[in-house]
Amino acid sequence: MAEARAPERPGAWQAYRVVLGSRLRAQSSYRASFVLDVLGSGAITLVEFSEVYVIFHNVPVLGGLDFRAAALVYALAALSFSLGDLLTGDIDRIPVYVRSGNLDTLLVRPLPLLAQLVTGDVQLRRLGRVLVALGILAVVLPAVDVAWSPARVGLLAMTPLAGAMVFSGLFVAVGGAQFWLVEGGEFANAFTYGSSYAASFSPAVLTLPLRLLFSFVLPAAFTGYLPAIALLGLPGPPWLPAWLGWLTPVAGVLTWAAALALWRLGVRRYTGAGG
Repeated sequence: MAEARAPERPGAWQAYRVVLGSRLRAQSSYRASFVLDVLGSGAITLVEFSEVYVIFHNVPVLGGLDFRAAALVYALAALSFSLGDLLTGDIDRIPVYVRSGNLDTLLVRPLPLLAQLVTGDVQLRRLGRVLVALGILAVVLPAVDVAWSPARVGLLAMTPLAGAMVFSGLFVAVGGAQFWLVEGGEFANAFTYGSSYAASFSPAVLTLPLRLLFSFVLPAAFTGYLPAIALLGLPGPPWLPAWLGWLTPVAGVLTWAAALALWRLGVRRYTGAGG
């Protein structure tokens, strides 16, 4: 008689798929509400882009860029941020999880905490921002003067993905910092949403200290401006040569390395909700 086999335990990836699938089904079950949420999210990106249009309606060149080049910078940065926000944007809710005690529940599960937070609360409404940013990019690309080559096509393709790594890494980093700050949500937003705003225009308009801050400490310039001027063949401002745009994946990897180190320190420091 063949020996009976014990049922196999579901793997970690299956557990993530189940949790993520249930979240996605729950959000899309009320279709009218879901569509309105997506449209509202996309409208935010349109409103932000209208600021770029208004500025260049009155100023033909700003920070060494004309309107078409600035629109390319905005589109790349907005797409990068939208993807990063879609994947890891809810990590900034760490203070809510701490106060409610839900974080303690997640910690006792035999799964990494960060992976649970990423898969457990994905907000599909943020797809609106992704779609609008893609639309802006599709409109802008035929209008800009790019000497296309296989290398530049590769740079265009990798920029949103590497830029999303940068922004998702920033979300993870400020999430780790919340274990010390607890009520520092607004302070954390200054680094994530502040970096998104700084990425949407040329850093040449910033003072040198801020330019260095949003380029090498918070690498927002690598998500839009630097790849854009590399595509367009434009010179960069002092301390930001155009060739740095090709290093956007390196900026993404370094941001994640620093973010994971800060995240691990924060989780180790956490001792419970105290309830």
